[in-house]
Amino acid sequence: MEFNRTVSFLLWRVATSHKTHIERRLADIGLHGGQAFVLMELWKRDGRRQVDLAGELGISPPTVNKTLTGLIDGGFVTRGRYEDDARSTRIFLTDLGRQARVAVEKQWHELEEEILTELTETERLVLFDLLTKLKHFYFGTDPDE
Repeated sequence: MEFNRTVSFLLWRVATSHKTHIERRLADIGLHGGQAFVLMELWKRDGRRQVDLAGELGISPPTVNKTLTGLIDGGFVTRGRYEDDARSTRIFLTDLGRQARVAVEKQWHELEEEILTELTETERLVLFDLLTKLKHFYFGTDPDE
């Protein structure tokens, strides 16, 4: 079988194209794709430690640091400390970071509809189930579920 006729190849192509579409949409808000995922974690619980963000996102601490630097420079987050734990640096949303949620969610949902427009409701459900199974293969139990 030719490699370009495999599931792995198709997943790679689709994932790469999907990431490009997300990047374009988020650029209109002043964000990069990875930055949106950090913000999503902070929208769930603000004041997270950098190491915890790395663990939740499954990326290296240096990658999180670079992403946070961009978010700090853009005014979306700030570094600080809790009064009761002066040793631990925390990441906090700014007003801009909280306000960005509406725009990110709008872009996210518009892209969702755009890419699924050719699928029936049954195909959408099957695709979601299949991708969820693949995600479990790679990441195990998901605390968001």
